[in-house]
Amino acid sequence: MGFSRKRLGIKGKPRYTAYYTDLRGRELSAGTFSSKKEADKAWQQAEAKVAEGRAGDPARSKQSFRRYVEEEWLPHHLMEATTREGYTYSIYAHIMKWFGPMRMIEILPSDVRAWVKDQQDCGLSPATIRLNKSILSGIFTTALNDQVTVLHPCKGVKTPTVPKKPLRIVSPEEFDQLYFALPDEETRLLAETAIESGMRWGELTELRVKDLELINCIVTVSRTVVEINPKHHPEGKRFLIKEYPKDREFRRFKLTPQIAAKLKQYIKDNKLERDDLLFVYRPEEPAPQSQAQPVEHLGLTEPNAAGRRYRHGTLSAYAAGKCRCRHCKNAYAVYRAERRAAGKDGPRHARQWDTDGHIPRRWFRDQVWRPALAASGLEFKVKMHDLRHAHASWLLAGGADLQVVKERLGHGSISTTEKYLHTLPDADQTALDALARTRSRSRR
Repeated sequence: MGFSRKRLGIKGKPRYTAYYTDLRGRELSAGTFSSKKEADKAWQQAEAKVAEGRAGDPARSKQSFRRYVEEEWLPHHLMEATTREGYTYSIYAHIMKWFGPMRMIEILPSDVRAWVKDQQDCGLSPATIRLNKSILSGIFTTALNDQVTVLHPCKGVKTPTVPKKPLRIVSPEEFDQLYFALPDEETRLLAETAIESGMRWGELTELRVKDLELINCIVTVSRTVVEINPKHHPEGKRFLIKEYPKDREFRRFKLTPQIAAKLKQYIKDNKLERDDLLFVYRPEEPAPQSQAQPVEHLGLTEPNAAGRRYRHGTLSAYAAGKCRCRHCKNAYAVYRAERRAAGKDGPRHARQWDTDGHIPRRWFRDQVWRPALAASGLEFKVKMHDLRHAHASWLLAGGADLQVVKERLGHGSISTTEKYLHTLPDADQTALDALARTRSRSRR
């Protein structure tokens, strides 16, 4: 039950403060008035709103955006660890500087529009702006539900158009070029398993012997692993195993007999146990060549700051000429190796990756994938995830049922699978053949 409390003002005049009780039983103020009648009316209105479930603490609307995000939204908002890591970065990189000092009740659609324009002026891509705005919108959706605000300032605010680029699918011929450029049999098997199964990177690197039924050529995808900053990990580690894949549903599908046979032989050769990871982190330091490349026909370097040029493949070209071609780098690597062998230089310790055996994505990309891509001679940039795209496209191009492909890849919607239709370079050949037949009628 609400009430009014009399008190004396600054000039000794009586003032009346209205008090009401919220849904949690807390005693809150509905304001201070010059008459008891006005105070009684205020607490009665406040209690009526509480009864309707629409009341909120007015002080909460006056808190800053920074306080609400840091003390309420981020700590209590349920999200995946990787999502929390990405959201935290985006909030502090692109949102907090603009909205942090503002009070929640003061932020209007005009402020959000000005923020979007500022991001454009700073050179952020349309996709990044759209992501940042969706995070901001999620914050204010929660604030609106919590009755911190009475207005959703992101409603109706537009962001720059994100163009839809056509998928560039790896053809079988291009995959073969990349496959044979990979450094060893294990990485080739990893790439081949990826393109034959369509598994995501986290599913592939968490694949264990127990997930394979090689007699029936069946694989079960029931887990995934994500690599995150240890401060976002429940146990402070680098790799977090989730007991469900991205689509939150287990899936089982068949592999081709040839890849199943390769996996079976690989498990046997490496004496892997049931709970062992199939593919693990095995770093190898690249050894420098035993001697530098011949330098007779390599020519001279570009002039340095002093205008001097040096013969490629020499220490002078590397140190004074600042040349970083493979011949000069190799000459310097051989020189350093010889000094270390003679005990003259302490070897620089190789970077230690924080891993429990799972393959670090960045290590694989920089040390394995990109060098193989450069050696393959392909004219476009291929990512590891593009093998998943290729798997879906190859299946559909070969006549596989759309629903089967959807379930095989774990897509949440059939429309996601449909984007892989007619994506191979020769997909338009049927249309071109029809065009040629029609045009040739006039020549008969």
